[in-house]
Amino acid sequence: MPVLVSSYSAPSFLKSGHVHTVVANLWRPQAEVVYRRERIDTDDGDFLDLDWSCPGSERLAVISHGLEGNSRRAYVLAMARAFNRDGWDVLAWNFRGCGGQINRRPAFYHSGATHDLEAVLSHALRDGRYRRVGLVGFSLGGNLTMKYLGERGGDAHPALVGGVGFSVPCDLACGSRRSELGQNRIYMKRFLKMLRAKIRAKMQNLPGVLDDAGYERIKTFRDFDERYTAPLHGFASAEDYWAKASARPWLIRIALPALMVNAMDDPLLGPGCFPWQEARDNPHFHLEAPRHGGHVGFLSFDGDGLCWLERRALEFLNACPDRSGQ
Repeated sequence: MPVLVSSYSAPSFLKSGHVHTVVANLWRPQAEVVYRRERIDTDDGDFLDLDWSCPGSERLAVISHGLEGNSRRAYVLAMARAFNRDGWDVLAWNFRGCGGQINRRPAFYHSGATHDLEAVLSHALRDGRYRRVGLVGFSLGGNLTMKYLGERGGDAHPALVGGVGFSVPCDLACGSRRSELGQNRIYMKRFLKMLRAKIRAKMQNLPGVLDDAGYERIKTFRDFDERYTAPLHGFASAEDYWAKASARPWLIRIALPALMVNAMDDPLLGPGCFPWQEARDNPHFHLEAPRHGGHVGFLSFDGDGLCWLERRALEFLNACPDRSGQ
């Protein structure tokens, strides 16, 4: 029954989910990480930008960012630095259109686009250099990570040892409804502003394919997904997209060690994003739900330059057994 008691204790001034989320977003220290950029082509004629930070190791951590994030976000840089310090190579990949240049195709990225994560892993593993590979995902990237592990089940590449997801909206319909609450209006406005900039960039690259006329009437993820995400990616509706892209239905099929860490005070996660029963039913899937932590927060100030979530990811993936000899 891998429902875990969490070791995380938030500082006294961060015991509000909203405060913790905002503080983590605005004031998380910017870690120094030197990346090497690589661009790979996808099978459908698009591209992905990968950022590598490699001390030279047989272990690789693949980091997936959140909605409208990228490899330079403070939480990604902090995680990359933590794994580098522990002797791991790091591959922080940018979702389509998130690496600094808009992607070529009308479609961009979405919460269930595990084919792109598979392309990244296949590329990283093609030369047999890595003996151990661990996945780390944040928010949308955490949903991708968990869904990918569930889809692969016991057929995952032998080098893949497990994955960790933080602040995972594994039930997208529930998360979308939660984001519509008045208390979350500030986050919603910010996300929609960033997404409009993405749409406008695509309008310049692909004139006549997309437009943002009437965009000001879009107030929720439901509105955005109904107008853009669903039709661009082959879903019948926003509801169809949420049902097919959510990780939760796949959690029971995970066959490698997987850890989901969702704070109980996360303002963007509703009850459906806490898969208690799946954790009880699947010995490979672990759910950890600290009382506090906000959304992609879990800040701590222990003097070693690491936050709790970086130490927790390292602890979990270092403990995963090798599979390379199977």
